[in-house]
Amino acid sequence: MTPTSAVHVIGGARVDAFDATTSFADINPATGETLAEVPLDGAAAVNAAVAAATKAFPSWSKTPVGDRCQVLFRYKQLLEDHFDELTELIVAEHGKTTAEARGDVRRGIDCIEYACGAPSLLMGRTLPRIAVSSSFSREGDENVPLDSTMERIPLGVCAGITPFNFPIMVPMWMWPMAVACGNTFVLKPSEKVSLCAIREVELANQAGLPDGVLNLVIGGADAANCLITHADVKAVSFVGSTPIAKHVYATATAAGKRAQCMGGAKNCMFIMPDANRDAAIDGVLSSAFGNTGQRCLAGSIAIPIGDAADWFVPAIIDAAKGISTGVGNTAGVTMGPLIDCASRDRVLAAIDAGVNEGASLSLDGRTTNTPDDGCFVGPTIFDNVTPGMSLAEDEIFGPVLSIMRRETLDDAIEITQQSPYGNMAVMFTSSGYAANKFRTEAGAGMIGINVGVPAPMAVFPFSGWKDSFFGSLHANGEDAVRFFTECRILVSRWF
Repeated sequence: MTPTSAVHVIGGARVDAFDATTSFADINPATGETLAEVPLDGAAAVNAAVAAATKAFPSWSKTPVGDRCQVLFRYKQLLEDHFDELTELIVAEHGKTTAEARGDVRRGIDCIEYACGAPSLLMGRTLPRIAVSSSFSREGDENVPLDSTMERIPLGVCAGITPFNFPIMVPMWMWPMAVACGNTFVLKPSEKVSLCAIREVELANQAGLPDGVLNLVIGGADAANCLITHADVKAVSFVGSTPIAKHVYATATAAGKRAQCMGGAKNCMFIMPDANRDAAIDGVLSSAFGNTGQRCLAGSIAIPIGDAADWFVPAIIDAAKGISTGVGNTAGVTMGPLIDCASRDRVLAAIDAGVNEGASLSLDGRTTNTPDDGCFVGPTIFDNVTPGMSLAEDEIFGPVLSIMRRETLDDAIEITQQSPYGNMAVMFTSSGYAANKFRTEAGAGMIGINVGVPAPMAVFPFSGWKDSFFGSLHANGEDAVRFFTECRILVSRWF
């Protein structure tokens, strides 16, 4: 990991920067060490990558789907062979703990395994003899049948713009299914995790993807805007904050493209009085502070209902005090740093705002014993948070848990229904009635019952609602197959 100007992967090879006027210091957020000085390119790099993908599309789209999947089978084995290498790279570049980094790689591999099922997933439908016609029959002939068939065909060049928080997994929500369906692809990952993204793409090319099928461009906003408006790009997949997701969706669709844009969240976790206490504490702890709170399925609001607050609040504070914050590959460390110092400062400002608004600071991550170097904030818990406070409204994307006490389940559900976000909501309970009422009325696309992070496996779509998602077809599952293909209908008859 050394500074380099060869930042793109275009047409199967590493390519130097084109016309970059700025660069980005890709750091290890746990130590502050610069891992790479990354030039941020713009339109020239995007144009070159799209041209390579466009050139590769005719041949790749005509490659039998089974042969396309053979490349993914080899890629899956390469990921297994390089599992530890990728884990260590994530720990260094992102700051995750080793266990979290291993989970990132494993869930990415799950996406590859699902995409390997493309021969079945791409099957169309046929209805023979849907009608009969006698208009061209000769006297004495039978009526001539009409047959109808629906086929799934690839779109062309597709693009993905991915965030920093899951540097291996989230790109694999996109490009593996896209290329399995016969498309070619241009990936623009977050420059904050460029080394992970480059290695992911290089291994895919090593597995046998033909030159130009999968390309990677490192750039900033100019590169992203060029990609989502490029005349030769047919579909755009995006994961990031809600304001940027709205921009990408509006811009891409106005340019005539398909778009699926996953945005931010403010996820609630309900704790009923009858909940299994150990399961509730473990679930809330891992949801709020796993990945240092930097995930769109992080539970950032805990809502103890009725007298559940009596045991839940002191127990969750005590459990959070046991979190060990430090360098992710250090034995015993259970929470790493934030991605960079700008994120650290933003989270610290959110804590300050919570104090100023009158919430009760029960555990102060500003004063936690953390390493002197790096971008650390300790686990933070506020109690007595009320609607209208920034703690209740804003996505903090850090290790901050807000507790909002409610007397009844209906009072708690009102909070989730009024939220502009709809990624996930979870409940800890032993009551089937409460669980069924919750899943029906909570107003979120992903529901967890006695599960802290209801992240769907790759066979199901990542189903955010409201301002957590813009589009009609989600990432992963059968939605992904439909997103990266279009239907062709054949109506035929033979005399």
